[in-house]
Amino acid sequence: MSQRNSQQAKATARERLRAERERQAKKDARKRQFLVAGGVVAVLAIGAGIAVAVAQGNKPSQWESAKSDTLVKPKNTSGANGTTVVLGKDSAKKTLTLFEDPRCPICSQFEQTVGPDLHADLDAGKFKVEYVGATFLDGDSGSGSKIDLGSRGSGSKNAMSALGAALNVSPDAFLDYKTAMYAKKWHPDETDDKLNSDSYLLKIAATVPALKDNATFEKQVKDGTYDRWAIEMSKNFNKQSDKYGVTGTPSLVMDGKKIVGSDGQNAPMTAADYRTAIDTALKG
Repeated sequence: MSQRNSQQAKATARERLRAERERQAKKDARKRQFLVAGGVVAVLAIGAGIAVAVAQGNKPSQWESAKSDTLVKPKNTSGANGTTVVLGKDSAKKTLTLFEDPRCPICSQFEQTVGPDLHADLDAGKFKVEYVGATFLDGDSGSGSKIDLGSRGSGSKNAMSALGAALNVSPDAFLDYKTAMYAKKWHPDETDDKLNSDSYLLKIAATVPALKDNATFEKQVKDGTYDRWAIEMSKNFNKQSDKYGVTGTPSLVMDGKKIVGSDGQNAPMTAADYRTAIDTALKG
């Protein structure tokens, strides 16, 4: 190769190398711009996420909001807020006040063992039942007409709302639905907030003839028609438990006195204990 051709080749090679470096420099510059822009977007997205989280955190929960909803009282109730629920024959001279929480596992045992006898006595007109529903297993607390909503779930309140929809159908539908809720097949463990699910509550309701395929009932459960009523029932439990010194569920009261089993402290948990206790109370 001549010296001239060699110099030309070198010049061409240098030009190619320079052009390649320029292209790479432009490519690197574009990449840096992309990374910076992406970082800005990421920061904005994180900031927006935090803002949404803060806004959501400042929003009242469904149940906090329900406290100020318009109160819808189910049929077959009485009292200022529809929280007086009395079941049975008007001719019955005695009234048994029954305190229960839908999530309560002991209430479930009580309904399974004592429930059939209690319902038979109710049907026979031996007494009326005043139902007082509690939601303290959701962590709800308070005294008198005050209610502080807790943080252990909302299954008790949600089930209470659904019971309100059943009561709106009929007292019998209410009793049958409550019995079904406490059945071994359906009642969840106390730590499982399964009753918070509307679909689960409707599965239970499908076992009650008066509620199965009842479009109005189903809509009221899904819409939370009686959510505010459920909260008012919680307040009623506060007032009634203060009045009678009730500290847990299930609890039975007749003529202002607690009805207890053979342990002398708690509600009767066997059919035999119930029979002895209720017969004594009816004679009082």
